[in-house]
Amino acid sequence: MQTDIDIAQSAEIIPITEIAKSAGLHPNEIEPYGYDKAKINLDSSVERKKELGKLVLVTSINPTPAGEGKSTVTVGLADALALAGKKTMIALREPSLGPVMGMKGGATGGGMSQVIPMADINLHFTGDFHALTAAHDTLAAVLDNSLQQGNPLNIDPRRIIWKRVLDINDRSLRHISIGMGGPTSGVPREDGFDITVASELMAILTLSKNLMDLKNRVSRIVVGYTYDKKPVTVADLNVAGALTVLLKDAIKPNLVQTLAHTPAIIHGGPFANIAQGTNSILATRTALQLADYAVTESGFGADLGGEKFLDVKVPLLGKTPDAIVVVATVRALKHHGGVGLDELNTENLDALSIGLENLGQHLQAMGRYGVPVVVAINRFTADTDAELLLIKSYTEQFGASAYTTTVWADGGSGAKDLANAVIEVADQEADFTPLYQPEDEAIDKLNAIVKTIYGGSGVELSDKAQKQLDEFKLLGWDRLPIIMAKTQYSFSDDPKKLGAPKNFVIHVREFVPKLGAGFLVAMTGSILTMPGLPKHPAALDIDIDSHGKITGLF
Repeated sequence: MQTDIDIAQSAEIIPITEIAKSAGLHPNEIEPYGYDKAKINLDSSVERKKELGKLVLVTSINPTPAGEGKSTVTVGLADALALAGKKTMIALREPSLGPVMGMKGGATGGGMSQVIPMADINLHFTGDFHALTAAHDTLAAVLDNSLQQGNPLNIDPRRIIWKRVLDINDRSLRHISIGMGGPTSGVPREDGFDITVASELMAILTLSKNLMDLKNRVSRIVVGYTYDKKPVTVADLNVAGALTVLLKDAIKPNLVQTLAHTPAIIHGGPFANIAQGTNSILATRTALQLADYAVTESGFGADLGGEKFLDVKVPLLGKTPDAIVVVATVRALKHHGGVGLDELNTENLDALSIGLENLGQHLQAMGRYGVPVVVAINRFTADTDAELLLIKSYTEQFGASAYTTTVWADGGSGAKDLANAVIEVADQEADFTPLYQPEDEAIDKLNAIVKTIYGGSGVELSDKAQKQLDEFKLLGWDRLPIIMAKTQYSFSDDPKKLGAPKNFVIHVREFVPKLGAGFLVAMTGSILTMPGLPKHPAALDIDIDSHGKITGLF
């Protein structure tokens, strides 16, 4: 059987200039990066005046080692909509090198439902993440230089919250000491590294509407506090202009194609378990202005990426989804029902019935937004007709319908029924209702997320978190949207609680203010912002031959 990269490397690639033309872009509106990828100029498509297309949001159940295939279904659905005669574009996130070299592997779909050039997208692509890393660490260097040069801003080294970043999983860098080596080597202090996708600059890049919006947001970043506990911002360091210069190309959306040559925009890459988990507003809005249907996805399950897309991104995007697709697999649902990974190929309707409660909580959560919801069953060869029928029957009690897809093997033709259903429900009149209002207090927003989206009983704040909220209220930050930093594997903050646990409490240990992005991050459980490598990282299986052919990438 061919691997994903084998399929991608043998695919026919149409010149990116032709893909751009088919999408409605003029030659002067793109900047080709070689033969098969390009940047889209900010002063072109995003400024066009036309009725926006339909927005389809693809999300999923809580991820498991059994596999869900959300990106694969997203690509397959878009290709299916194109086959149905609808002008379609995809808007996805860029993969992070950390997971590519770590445990997850690539993030460009799979089988016959991929975006290409697969290897480039999963590796350095157009350099966006490198630019973000450079900008983030430039700010860190300027900050420490200010300490070294007499500390004119009176910054307390113990209250600096701006870490450094690297786009590689490296647990040894989570907590470090810097400034060692004497007076000429800086001011000694504790520091640490996050992964690049956890940088506030990543969140800002994906939420900015244009270059000046980006610059203004960068200037509002809080990097630490003075000795008398006043916030210090990038504006105080007078470096917003330099950071924006480093990001002037990274803010431009990237254009590529699917195996079926459907235009795809891939831009930005915040993780949904520590940030908002969606591609950029510029990418999504460009797709909406160029196509009849823009198919996008949110990271991890609907409890993380889905909720954040709807409550954080939608108000800035200015467009609500016309349809929501929740992806599930028989295998993953059985795993949520207690079946071990080595027994997933055996029919087990009892375990599936238990695991379906996970899907049910997601359907209930997404349904409360007032947008039509459809279920996509990403079929595996071992799935039985009885298992598929059980899922389809179960979803009906939530006012939704489930459709089997075979997009890995068949591409867009494997999602015809799903595409037809999406076309039908997207024409229905939606009554979008956000989960909370901007003026709601932070504790009320937190409880709304936990009770309505997760199915829990409420939120509990540590003494530190409560003290922070009290301080934020004095600073006027207490009404910002909430980004819950939580494990992706469970509705709770315990990754071992699969299925749909009840009567649990989410424990918030601290808040991280991200004024440039415009939200408060609630850190829960033991969530980490710098992952580590697994015992057998994917990097051990990746190789290249004398002809430059890459193997083992995915």
